[in-house]
Amino acid sequence: KMTETHVGVEMAAHGVSVVEIALTDGKWRSNTGSKLNRRITASTEMSLDGPAAGHDRLKTGADPSGRRVYGTLNNCAGGQTPWGTYLTGEENVHGYFWTDRKGENGRRLNRGLGGNQQKSYDRYGFPSSWYSWGKFHDRFNVDKEANEPNRFGWIVEIDPLDPASVPVKHTALGRFRHEGAEMIVNKTGQVVVYSGDDSRFEYVYRFVSKDRVKDGDKAANMRLLSEGTLSVARFNDDGTVTWLPLVFGEGPLTPANGFNSQADVLIDARLAADALKATPMDRPEDVQPHPSSGKIFVMLTNNERRKLEQTDKANPRPENNFGHIIEMTAPDGDHTANTYRWDILVKCGDPRVAEVGALWHPDTSENGWFAAPDNAAIDAEGRLWIATDRGSNWA
Repeated sequence: KMTETHVGVEMAAHGVSVVEIALTDGKWRSNTGSKLNRRITASTEMSLDGPAAGHDRLKTGADPSGRRVYGTLNNCAGGQTPWGTYLTGEENVHGYFWTDRKGENGRRLNRGLGGNQQKSYDRYGFPSSWYSWGKFHDRFNVDKEANEPNRFGWIVEIDPLDPASVPVKHTALGRFRHEGAEMIVNKTGQVVVYSGDDSRFEYVYRFVSKDRVKDGDKAANMRLLSEGTLSVARFNDDGTVTWLPLVFGEGPLTPANGFNSQADVLIDARLAADALKATPMDRPEDVQPHPSSGKIFVMLTNNERRKLEQTDKANPRPENNFGHIIEMTAPDGDHTANTYRWDILVKCGDPRVAEVGALWHPDTSENGWFAAPDNAAIDAEGRLWIATDRGSNWA
């Protein structure tokens, strides 16, 4: 029953708001007259950069260059950069894409559409038809515009201090259901971005820039996320983490396995991580580096679908309803190292219920336990703050 007007409202409501606030008479208030205030929606023009920009799989009828795209969707978490820009993650973008084709039961198909991108569609869940946008906008109908899904699922950089700036989708950071993009400047001067793919049995990723931060050169720093190495984590049972580079031509990432370029590797980062045998995790969400200790905290929200035979040292509980937090340690604080150490910091859930198998510090209060860790932040005193995410029953 959705109309084109309804869809227009939904598209305008998606995206990111930039709002200037000011401290006036001891209270923070929005400055409604600020020239910096703006809405970035599902229809805002953006650019694509990095290795996949301009690739045939990013070209559409409306954009034969494969370098311009309209809109950002399902924005979740993100992060800040040292040069004053904002990063936002495109998470569950598969839900916005539609097909007119229906199965024998009369229901709209979400698998088995055929075509040369079928393997990619299925791995990413396209089209899921949560919204009716594809009824009125061909770019969201995969029957009419097969490449449009490849233009979503990226990290987007927004400059809040320049209202005329065009947001950038950084393909070098890979395409998946980004929960966040938490950044740290390594002691080498390179920037390192951590991100989780927020879905059951998905992966933890790290991006290391090729170039280094230049103090006071914002224009140069805004190009740091355009070139570098994306890696995926394998959590070994011996307490080490191995970072596996997603680089075309290395290991299984070859034409024989369906990867014909670095663009293919990044567009299908999930398939590349599968091929590298990364560790499937219990819904990786925020991955938060501590600014000085070399610690990195991985929020794993839950995974009630994990069976006993699928458990491992890093994901030790079957039917993990409550989630856990892993603490990684970069050696000597070097976030570009190939190998880290890891340990489980917390197994969430009620410690009074033995079968939950919770693990907390012994000084945790009766009401100090929680479940489903999601987003995280480190405050100025070095404390880790955690937000929780629970959308279903606690049982």
